[in-house]
Amino acid sequence: MGVSVVTGANRGIGLELAQQLKARGASVVAVCRKGSPELDALGVRVESQINLTEPLAWSKLAERLAHDEIDLLIHNAGVLMADSLEEVDPDEVRAQFEVNAVAPLFLTRALASRLHPGSKVALITSRMGSMGDNTSGGYYGYRMSKAALNAAGVSLAHDLKPRGVAVVILHPGFVRTAMTRGHGQIDPDESVRGLLQRIDELKIETTGRFLHQNGDILPW
Repeated sequence: MGVSVVTGANRGIGLELAQQLKARGASVVAVCRKGSPELDALGVRVESQINLTEPLAWSKLAERLAHDEIDLLIHNAGVLMADSLEEVDPDEVRAQFEVNAVAPLFLTRALASRLHPGSKVALITSRMGSMGDNTSGGYYGYRMSKAALNAAGVSLAHDLKPRGVAVVILHPGFVRTAMTRGHGQIDPDESVRGLLQRIDELKIETTGRFLHQNGDILPW
């Protein structure tokens, strides 16, 4: 069996993904910039000191996984910086693009040789990246970076399909985590159950869809 790779696995949704995948019997590789006691307690393989905004980190992780086959690659690492038209800062916009959109694309490319027919790639995005669903404005950097991630996900779905690798673009819901400062509608365990169900259902014929964790198809 291959491994299930989860980025941003030291807390929140990523930590819960690692926990639930391990409980299902998967061999989990938890990727993070800095570990946490909660992650260490899971007893999974931890690849730390991986700063996904640094290009060298992509090749570094590829080297660490050089002898592994990847069954599932989940790009979960992300950052949210609230802003408004009056307050939006260009450096914060760039920072969100680097983590939320650029890193998943180039990390997928770096790990592409470890994927095989039947492998799956999941991008944890947000419905805030949907232009059709935007009814409130604001959050420029976050919305733009997640829209860019969605675009990358569709292109990855086309480019990886001939290799037998399926891609799904997933909104986890409004989840109570440190990123949302404890605000939200559901807890990480419920969100992750839905995310894993969507990943289980993913087939090469359905590659490239933008889905809510509850199964709803979301507008672009």
